[in-house]
Amino acid sequence: MSFMEYQVLGYESPLYGRRTAQFKISGLDYREMKVFHPELPLEDQALLYGITGGIPHYINKLEVTDNLDQALIENLFDPSGYLFEEPENLLKQELREPALYNSIISAIAGSASHVNEIATKAGLESSVCTKYLKVLLDLEILKKEFPITEKNGKKTIYQIGDNFFRFWYRFVPRNMSVILAGRIQSIYEQTIKRYYPDYMGLIFEKMCRDYLLRYAKDLPFTLSDIGQWWGTDPINRQEVQIDIVGTSTEENEYLIGSCKYRNEKIGVDEWQLLRRYASVFRKKGVFHYYIFSRSGFTQALKDLEKQGKVKLLTLEDIYEN
Repeated sequence: MSFMEYQVLGYESPLYGRRTAQFKISGLDYREMKVFHPELPLEDQALLYGITGGIPHYINKLEVTDNLDQALIENLFDPSGYLFEEPENLLKQELREPALYNSIISAIAGSASHVNEIATKAGLESSVCTKYLKVLLDLEILKKEFPITEKNGKKTIYQIGDNFFRFWYRFVPRNMSVILAGRIQSIYEQTIKRYYPDYMGLIFEKMCRDYLLRYAKDLPFTLSDIGQWWGTDPINRQEVQIDIVGTSTEENEYLIGSCKYRNEKIGVDEWQLLRRYASVFRKKGVFHYYIFSRSGFTQALKDLEKQGKVKLLTLEDIYEN
């Protein structure tokens, strides 16, 4: 990708200023990639998206037949598998100092999110680390996140933006000894699969935001922007994080959403929490509450939906509706 951007299309290239169009091909979204394996259950469809990021090459190389877990064991958690060394190979192909970039990505995978934290874990000066972070941002391996109402402010954090890198750095390095020993089959359920719901938390949030932007019908207003919000509640002086905040052009309506990828039904307490969190905006406006859940909802929360107080959506809803 860097070769195309800087050598073929760069300022010093003979093609500079002469091209009539250009296309940067992104990964498929969670619905589009369903055509590869329509027979898989929706939870496996979601996980496959969470692993591959909708990149057709990765989907094909996983060689899923009827069992996603076995495909992962054979093609990703196996030293002879095609995808086992994929992130490291890509870093070597694109970058001059792959080991250094590897340490930065590992730091972020280990929960470091601010420049100072990342630099400390990677053993770099903050100013130097910032330069390397920019390269990884340009390659779209990393992404910047900031509260929806505070563009590029002090609250900016860094996350792994490429799903495959995120999955690989989350599960492969920490299990490397077992993988190399050929024992991954015996410990897969306990040391890897049990953590998939936690891993899928951020992925599910993106899926829900994509649903609202691209597929949702009959929204209460036209979304002009959508994202996360986090900060301090000035009254209660507590840290608040809202999974989804959608705004309107007139800025007098808000969509406040929660996304839960748990193995349990979501109850009324989640709606009450959303209402309390919404108060941090301190603006006169209309708030519309949406709750997304992998495992459904309690009857009490469904009763509130019937009263028009909240909109409830399951994994089936965001795939089919």
